[in-house]
Amino acid sequence: MGRRSRQRGRADKLEAPTTDYPSPDGTQVLTLRGALSPKSRAEFARANDPAQARAAANLEDVRARAIEFLFERLVARWVVHDVPTEGAKGLLVRYRAATRDERSWITDVLREHCAEWFPDVKVP
Repeated sequence: MGRRSRQRGRADKLEAPTTDYPSPDGTQVLTLRGALSPKSRAEFARANDPAQARAAANLEDVRARAIEFLFERLVARWVVHDVPTEGAKGLLVRYRAATRDERSWITDVLREHCAEWFPDVKVP
């Protein structure tokens, strides 16, 4: 048996802690991870830097991309009206279809979560 096969069967796989954030109206719950790798932090710094943006991107585009980046990296699960969405692709599709109020709430949750777990990450 090779090394990779032995590692696949390990039961003690590390997982990041998660925190649930219910919406004010109680119809949604956003579950966020409590870990963000140094590489992801560096990528976020680049995504959040207007000087690194494409020439056609304005400040609002940079802000939207930075929030979407954090959403991709931190959200583990999103439950809307008892319908769960998991997985990076499904979550991103749901986020892009979100209403203005939902996006505002998500941004507030990301700010609160990052302030508690990642004080060096400033959500725009």
